[in-house]
Amino acid sequence: MDWLWWLGAALLLIAIEVLTLDLVLLMFAGGAVAAGIANLLGASLPVQILVFAAVSVLLLVSLRPWLLRHLRTRVPLVETNAAAQVGRQAIVVQDVDVHGGRVKLSGEVWSARAAREGVVFPAGAELRVVRIDGATAVVDDASVGPPRQATPTPDPSVTHPPSRPRAHRPEETA
Repeated sequence: MDWLWWLGAALLLIAIEVLTLDLVLLMFAGGAVAAGIANLLGASLPVQILVFAAVSVLLLVSLRPWLLRHLRTRVPLVETNAAAQVGRQAIVVQDVDVHGGRVKLSGEVWSARAAREGVVFPAGAELRVVRIDGATAVVDDASVGPPRQATPTPDPSVTHPPSRPRAHRPEETA
């Protein structure tokens, strides 16, 4: 019956993994399942713990990088929080130079500083966020540098089947 504890631990780790999506706890869940199998085969508790640790490390080292690589090719990485602000337009609220200032960015007022020395951007100027440094937006002229792409370019190594036009059926007309 001790194998049920390992199964319970695996299910709990999987449930928490659903919330984190780091694919780390999933590897520990695999180790817990392996330890549960070792328990069913009659292994002692120290052997079960050793099996748990060994299988977890093996999965972390071998399976997780492969899963992450394939997950990232199928699902584009969406920037969130401060990283999502890079490349966006900002309007100067208070003059911005290398020492500081204020900009309106995504409906919020941010502290900002100029990316280049000796440049002062007056209130009302349109700027582009070059990077986020802590809680400060580092900005430059909107015409400097290309804007960041909102959608990632498709991976040429991933092929999709060609789409086929759907045949019209008279009973489907509205």
